[in-house]
Amino acid sequence: MAFNPLAVILKENKLTGPNYIDWKRNLDIVLTAEEYKFVLQVECPPKPTENSSEEEKESYRKWIKADEMARCYILASMSSVLQHQHQSMVCAYDMMLNLKELFGHQDRAARQVAMRSLMTTTMAEGTPVRDHVLKMIGHLNEIEILGGQMDADTQIDIILQSLPKSFEQFRLNYNMNKLDYTLAELLTELVSAEGLLRQNSQIHIAEKVSASKPKGRKKRKKPSGPAKKVNGPHRQE
Repeated sequence: MAFNPLAVILKENKLTGPNYIDWKRNLDIVLTAEEYKFVLQVECPPKPTENSSEEEKESYRKWIKADEMARCYILASMSSVLQHQHQSMVCAYDMMLNLKELFGHQDRAARQVAMRSLMTTTMAEGTPVRDHVLKMIGHLNEIEILGGQMDADTQIDIILQSLPKSFEQFRLNYNMNKLDYTLAELLTELVSAEGLLRQNSQIHIAEKVSASKPKGRKKRKKPSGPAKKVNGPHRQE
């Protein structure tokens, strides 16, 4: 049973109690990278019978294997006292539920801070939209890790409302056309829109500069042809 190299962050920051929020964040990273996180969100499928399909049997095996690995990651990253308290629990979900009861008060306080940061973050005009959206997604992920629930439409609405006035047309198109984006798709569309805004702005500035240039007088053309030679006074010898 090989552990992901990412697990070193759990080994170096074992759960002792006061560090529950940081530990939970690190655990979320590892379980997501290993594709085991679903066992904390999806119930175990019914145990297959002789009449079960191969798909049902495979789904059950996948869940059991992922749960076993998740339990190992959780136990391996705990203090010995907490290990003793949780090693007899049958699944990772039960372990995390018990930890939430023990240290959940930390979640509530941290979640309130994360929510305040999310709702008060706005994008300054002229700054990169990619950086802003990634920051907002980070706040949303933090809230989710801390147990906050927010549907996809609400997440999108919060990000759109945090954008500056220059993205007003983008918001209007999104609402009028009843578009449906994931967070990743929204980021891509906003970056594209930003590129068009920048391009249109440059064109507008160039036209404005061109229109503001004063029309000077036309220069008189110099006469064409060879210049006449001017003879100076002859020197007397």
